[in-house]
Amino acid sequence: MPTTTARHPARSGLAARVAATDPRALAAELDTLGCAMTPPLLTPAQCRDLIALYDRPELFRSTVDMARHRFGSGNYRYFADPLPDPVRELRAALYPLLLPVARDWAERLGRPAPWPDTLDAWLERCHAAGQDRSSQILLRYGPGDWNALHRDLFGDLVFPLQVVIGLDVPGDDYTGGEFLLVEQRPRAQSRGTTTVLEQGRGLVFTTRDRPVRSTRGWSAGQIRHGVSTVRSGRRHCLGIVFHEA
Repeated sequence: MPTTTARHPARSGLAARVAATDPRALAAELDTLGCAMTPPLLTPAQCRDLIALYDRPELFRSTVDMARHRFGSGNYRYFADPLPDPVRELRAALYPLLLPVARDWAERLGRPAPWPDTLDAWLERCHAAGQDRSSQILLRYGPGDWNALHRDLFGDLVFPLQVVIGLDVPGDDYTGGEFLLVEQRPRAQSRGTTTVLEQGRGLVFTTRDRPVRSTRGWSAGQIRHGVSTVRSGRRHCLGIVFHEA
């Protein structure tokens, strides 16, 4: 009888939770807000296990001090390859869920849709273009920490959606630290959206821009994301990015 292996993420419990997401509802919310929440993807125990990885520096290729680079305050780490199993499996399962949205957005904006049917094939293209470093992120914030509005762009090859998963319990483990999304709408004032990341749930959001209907048809709404100031406690989250750095 077949067993669950790294080559068959669709058979894992993580992939089954991703598959429980309603793709139509997800796409509709992304069209409305530029972000959309998934059902629970990780159990509390899995969240704690991922948080514990932060203190194992051998698992990461680099650590970024946000204050040093004027990105905000706090720290995050880029996982090294090979990725921990939960991170790798989530990334592989989320890619096909989000691929139809990516292709639909490209069509509306009159852009190429260079993303193949599988994540492995897409990563091969990234590596061939010189984007061959892991882009998966584990972030840690303490009291007073925050993340400036930004985009996770590492080269010419970009997947238009990414996912952040909350690993702590808001209100119990920390206060503040809301996820921020700010959209510059064509010929209009910017619009902001705040989201509290519930433990184990993923927030799908726009990497760079998305189609916004205007009087002239579809225009690209420019989007940046960040994190508001953590008021107390410690906040951790996992960032899933589908293009490499």
